[in-house]
Amino acid sequence: MNKIIELKNIVKNYQTKNEKLEVLKGINYSFEKGKLYAIKGHSGSGKTTLIKILGLMDQATKGEYLLFENRVDNLNDTEASNYRLKHIGFIFQDYNLNPYLKADENIIVPMIVNKEIEKKSRNNIADSLLEKVGLLDRKNHFPKELSGGEQQRIAIARALANNPSIIIADEPTGNLDKENEKIIFKLLRQMADEGKCVIVVSHSSEITEYADINLLLEEGTLEEVSNAN
Repeated sequence: MNKIIELKNIVKNYQTKNEKLEVLKGINYSFEKGKLYAIKGHSGSGKTTLIKILGLMDQATKGEYLLFENRVDNLNDTEASNYRLKHIGFIFQDYNLNPYLKADENIIVPMIVNKEIEKKSRNNIADSLLEKVGLLDRKNHFPKELSGGEQQRIAIARALANNPSIIIADEPTGNLDKENEKIIFKLLRQMADEGKCVIVVSHSSEITEYADINLLLEEGTLEEVSNAN
């Protein structure tokens, strides 16, 4: 079965002192493995809210979220954390690497809390992932010794450390030049081709060239579009 994520009438409201803000207004959508989804929308459209819900870092006000046909919209913090560990890898705009750890050590960090990966296997996995992103020769470098593009490639390798089925990337090329942007998008495309469900939020028009499906989040609803520029 290709369907990994199913959203049913997902609503997200925020209550301020004076009013209720409706950010997501009944989203119904399914995400499949082996596809790269590009989500666009103007600032404040709710993209961050949506990916936080998809990444089990926030809960919808109402609606159902099914992950591998299991409801995950009402998990407690520990249960949500366990699901994230096993199934979801995150890539952020600011890389979020530990400045005091070398490249390979940053990749190993997610494996430390994964009881399914033996300690003796961690270094080999890190090396294989570094090779995958073309940075095996930089394994002993600290983040400050790497370019922005290299740091993001390390962050991608880290996101793959526990072999998740889902990759969520939030503006992964926002701090990069065009050349490095293409490298990152090609790596994300490769992940989808290898069977992962890749969900990318990006303002870059370049992402449409790599995406299988372009989505636009507007006025609280999510719709497929032919071109999300």
